[in-house]
Amino acid sequence: MNVSLRQLQVFRAVARLRSFSRAGDEIGLTQPAVSRCIRELEAELGMRLLDRTTREVELTAAGLRFAGQLSRLLDELQLLLEEARKEGEQAHGTVHIASSPTLSASLLPSLLAQCARQFPHIRPVLHDQVQRLNVESVRSGEVDFGIVVEPGVVDDLECQPLLDDGFWLICRDDHPLAAMDAVPWQALDGLPLVLLDYSSGSRAVIDRILASQGVHCPVAQQLGHSSSVFQMVQAGIGISVSPGLALPLPAGASLTVRPLLPEQRRSIMLIRDASVRCRRWQSACGSWPCNWGRNCRRWPASMWAEWWPEPRPT
Repeated sequence: MNVSLRQLQVFRAVARLRSFSRAGDEIGLTQPAVSRCIRELEAELGMRLLDRTTREVELTAAGLRFAGQLSRLLDELQLLLEEARKEGEQAHGTVHIASSPTLSASLLPSLLAQCARQFPHIRPVLHDQVQRLNVESVRSGEVDFGIVVEPGVVDDLECQPLLDDGFWLICRDDHPLAAMDAVPWQALDGLPLVLLDYSSGSRAVIDRILASQGVHCPVAQQLGHSSSVFQMVQAGIGISVSPGLALPLPAGASLTVRPLLPEQRRSIMLIRDASVRCRRWQSACGSWPCNWGRNCRRWPASMWAEWWPEPRPT
């Protein structure tokens, strides 16, 4: 059987409008072309679908049954084709992502590798920079979205929580706190700390936690990278409070990791411009299941838990 989609569309229009001429006007065909489509369709099906008179067109009993079923099928086909077209159009292009060095090293490699396998025509470009610049890049439109630590009050940005990350004590193997299975925050009181500086989104969170626990510690050094912090701790300059995503420790380090109690966590969030919709991101990957961009809202937090379970100190 050789039935074309055009023949089916023409028949549906004639059945709905009860007129060859009006169906032709709607579809963009001449009346003879409409008549030819109907004749060819009836010949392929081996049954008469329409009764024609000089004044009107009436459906036969077979035509009436066929028209009812056909209309539903054509509507479903139209939706299917539209979804396929959108997927084909949108799953291409470049997506710019802002992320801090710690998150770039811990979260993004697995994510980008997964997306490269699933969506080879999407090219993600990572902007690896400090938190303040990440927020500014989202605001300016330089990037499509950012992955940051609790950005604070940002009324002009949409913030979507992705996962929570705990804090751990880092100390030398010979430090007295290393002998404890878990360390209360109050045990840090008065001890010198080596911390990430305020370019890190975690620093403000750590300061807030220490204050809430009534802990007062001198800051011996504040540095831009977790690897530098670990080296300072190993040199005996102080102990550190580190986010879990900065672990594991460097190979061969004489350092110990201990949980801090009560447990305190930071939120890793996706941020995007709340006033902008569907620009570069939509043209690139509006139907991407990860749905990172400004127009995407279905990215489940469970996906993060599957790809990045809670890091364990090793």
